[in-house]
Amino acid sequence: MNRLKFISKAVLAIAGCAILLFANTAAAQTKSKRMKKILFVVTSHDKKGSTGESTGYYLSEVSHPWDVLVNAGYEIDFVSPKGGNPPVDGFNLEDPINKKFWEDPVYRKKIENSLKPSEVNPANYIAIHYAGGHGAVWDLPQNEEIAAIVTKIYEANGVVSAVCHGPAGIVNIKLSNGKYLIDGKKVNGFTNEEEVAVGLEKVVPFLLEDKLIERGGIYEKSGLWQEHVTVDQRLITGQNPQSAHALGAALLKELQFLSK
Repeated sequence: MNRLKFISKAVLAIAGCAILLFANTAAAQTKSKRMKKILFVVTSHDKKGSTGESTGYYLSEVSHPWDVLVNAGYEIDFVSPKGGNPPVDGFNLEDPINKKFWEDPVYRKKIENSLKPSEVNPANYIAIHYAGGHGAVWDLPQNEEIAAIVTKIYEANGVVSAVCHGPAGIVNIKLSNGKYLIDGKKVNGFTNEEEVAVGLEKVVPFLLEDKLIERGGIYEKSGLWQEHVTVDQRLITGQNPQSAHALGAALLKELQFLSK
C-alpha cells in the first residue's frame, strides 16, 4: 500500500511538472509573439489647411521602416485617429519599397482597415512608430487616446519612433511623472527650413522644430533633405522622408539591444 501511495505521488508530481512546463512554454511563446509586434500610427487628416491640397500619411515613411522590421520578423499593426482607411500622400510606386508594401495583400489590407485607438491593447506592443505626412501636424498632437497608448508602451520599456512630421504626434505626450516625453532628450523632425522650402510654413498649425524645442527637446538637424536619425533613451526620430529607412534600421537595432 505504501509503495502504491509513493508511486501515485510520483506520478502526480511528474504530471504537475509537465503541466507547469507546458504553461511556462505557452506563456513564453505568448510573450515572444507579443514582443514581436509594433504599432504604426498614421494620420486621418486629408487636407493641408485651407489650401485645398490633399495630404495624409507619407507612404515611404510607412513602407521603409515596415520593410526593415518585417524582414527581421516583426509583425506590424496600424492605428489612426478615426480608424479605417487613412488618406495617403507621397504615393510613388516607382520607389520599389513603396511598391512592395502597396502590393503586399496582408499589409495593404491592414493599413486600409487601420485600428481605432479604442481597439488597441498597448500591452501587445514593444514599440510604436509615428509615420509623417503633413496631415500628422493637424490631428495627431491632440489625440489623447493614442498619447495614452504611447505612454503605456514607453513606460513598459518599449520604444517610440517618429519620422518627418510624425514627431508632431509626440509633442504633447506626458509621462506619468508629469514631464513631456521629449523633455531633455535629443530629438529631430521636419525642420523650419524644410517647411519653408515646401511653402507651408504659414499653413501648418505650428512649426515642428519650434514645438519640439518648446517642449524641452534637444533639437538636432542636418541640411535640407539630408538623412538624419537621432536616438536617445528609447526615443528615435528622423528628420524627413529621406531618413525613413535609416530610422527603421535604428529602431530594429534598439529592439534587438533591449531583447538581450
